[in-house]
Amino acid sequence: MKALLLVAHGSRRTVSNIEIAVVATSLRKQVGDDFALTRHAFLEIAQPSIPDAIDELIADGADDITVLCYFLSAGRHVREDVPAFVEDKRKQYPEVKLSLAPYLGQAPDLIGVLHHLAKI
Repeated sequence: MKALLLVAHGSRRTVSNIEIAVVATSLRKQVGDDFALTRHAFLEIAQPSIPDAIDELIADGADDITVLCYFLSAGRHVREDVPAFVEDKRKQYPEVKLSLAPYLGQAPDLIGVLHHLAKI
């Protein structure tokens, strides 16, 4: 079963974390034909953590998980931290396919979205 895990940084502001949950819910509606499960997780500060969310997806039957980083640039979190969590889980669950999608900042349509926002 395929699953999508949207990963964000996490914030001390509850409202910011709720925004990510709302994005994940909207994403679930959009990608339902491609992914049976869609969840969100946080790198730090907020819950669920990335490792916990991966464990939960696997417990719910996922055997092919794509991790999608909701980050705009390839800083340390995108280049090192998130891949390290994914690699640890690959070792723990060798029977599960775990892959990293390109992060948000690499989306080809992002420039068009920024243009649109600038005109509002």
